[in-house]
Amino acid sequence: MYLQKPVRLLIAAALAVVAIAAAAPLAQAATPAPGYSQFAGCPTKAESPTTAACLRSTVKGGHFQMGTKDVPIKTPMVLTGGVDETGGGPVQKASLTKAKQLVPGGVIGLTGLDWLVNFLSIESLQLFAVTELAGTPVVAEEVITLPIKVHLVNPALGNNCYVGSSSNPITLNLTFNTTNPPPPNKPITGVIPKFSFDEATGILRLTDGEYVDNAFAAPGASGCVLTLFGFIPISINGLVNSQSGLPSPAGTNETRQIIDIELAPVGLVYP
Repeated sequence: MYLQKPVRLLIAAALAVVAIAAAAPLAQAATPAPGYSQFAGCPTKAESPTTAACLRSTVKGGHFQMGTKDVPIKTPMVLTGGVDETGGGPVQKASLTKAKQLVPGGVIGLTGLDWLVNFLSIESLQLFAVTELAGTPVVAEEVITLPIKVHLVNPALGNNCYVGSSSNPITLNLTFNTTNPPPPNKPITGVIPKFSFDEATGILRLTDGEYVDNAFAAPGASGCVLTLFGFIPISINGLVNSQSGLPSPAGTNETRQIIDIELAPVGLVYP
């Protein structure tokens, strides 16, 4: 999702190639034109006058490790919204799909409560992590800042078990350059994406980039409640934290994300 300077210049050039088409009168309807349905949710010029291009960013692999828990990313996560004429800035009307990622060890591994196996089915013992936005993503010259919170989903945890919040987010700074984390983590380096431009549609694509961050911190869990016998709620935030190594300071966490990006001028998405 991060756009290095040469790539950002290519984006600006690509937007200029279709400037005449993009300058056509803009519709008020928020339904993308045929061939641009993947950009649904991008704001129109009427909704956000500074929007120059529509963004679709798909995380299609990698992993997310915080504390002692390491979750593989197997279900694609899609970020959409609008960006300015540089292909960056705050992502306007940003939206992130709520994709469930299976957490190894399930709810017993998260809580240490072995006796749950006597009360829950094998399916109900599964634990899922859902990444949600906790603020506005910002694409800058060398990094994309992504404030998130992680929803831990299992019937035994209640409906509001989270790591991170809107007031205390996990803040990722994703890059395909080399990171500079505090110890004990060591620098890691991502992979520059492949670039292509479709002149027929005006869509610019950056594919198979690996974006990394191992310098972020993760707060403790909140809102995790075990309800016994259907009516006795007991907070288990402490159990979740002790079993998961939370809160975990900067320099002890890591994410690697394989990402495809598509950008199209807003005037082509909403002609």
